[in-house]
Amino acid sequence: MSDVLELVDVSVVRDGRALVDDVSWSVKEGERWIILGPNGAGKTTLLNLASSYLFPSAGQATILGERLGSVDVFELRPRIGVSSSGLADKLPPGQTVLQTVLTAAYGMTAGWHEDYDAVDEDRARAFLDRLGMNDFVDRSFGTLSEGERKRTQIARSMMADPELLLLDEPAAGLDLGGREDLVRRLGRLARDPFAPSMIMVTHHVEEIPPGFTHVLMIRQGKVLTAGPLETEMNSANLSRCFGLPLVVERIGDRWTANGLPLS
Repeated sequence: MSDVLELVDVSVVRDGRALVDDVSWSVKEGERWIILGPNGAGKTTLLNLASSYLFPSAGQATILGERLGSVDVFELRPRIGVSSSGLADKLPPGQTVLQTVLTAAYGMTAGWHEDYDAVDEDRARAFLDRLGMNDFVDRSFGTLSEGERKRTQIARSMMADPELLLLDEPAAGLDLGGREDLVRRLGRLARDPFAPSMIMVTHHVEEIPPGFTHVLMIRQGKVLTAGPLETEMNSANLSRCFGLPLVVERIGDRWTANGLPLS
């Protein structure tokens, strides 16, 4: 399998502070990765590197075979699907759900005077249906609940048939029902052999969808461990990552973590 992402000795420094520090990491085609760590650990910085919206201060970053610094990122970015709260803020609230997904076919956030082919609309509707949004296609994006917005964004991120899909805390802000519905749908996507390679950022092991294969744990800009979930997701690694004694359990195809009681 070829690498879809390769970071070699990468650091990102802002105002004298290393957001990520000397990170080496590779993601191979077909893998589904979780980036896990506390607030300020560098998770979103890694995702911004993977999306080509952030360049390393040192080291080398290669995305889909193209090295940052020697590639036209405007040609690279359509090959990468992104779902994030930052992008959601740029989507016009008055635009319908269907239009919100369709505009991704042109790499835009808002419609202008584009003519969409029937195949584009069919694809948009199919992705929305897959995310449980088939009954919302004519609703305005701004009237959706947080969970409905998240599902619309993920459908939108798939519209350009990306080779790499990046999900920045897709379950953040959801209630229990919304989280479980989204995790279930992401699990179905992760198990699809034709789905792109995936990287998902989260704070919580309970949000890891079934079908994800690998985990990278990061703390204070440094990678603590990276590898298969089965071997790297354990109490010792997670305790070191969050700086607190934690007990990790796997129940079926889901994970839970709990702190030890205070003595």
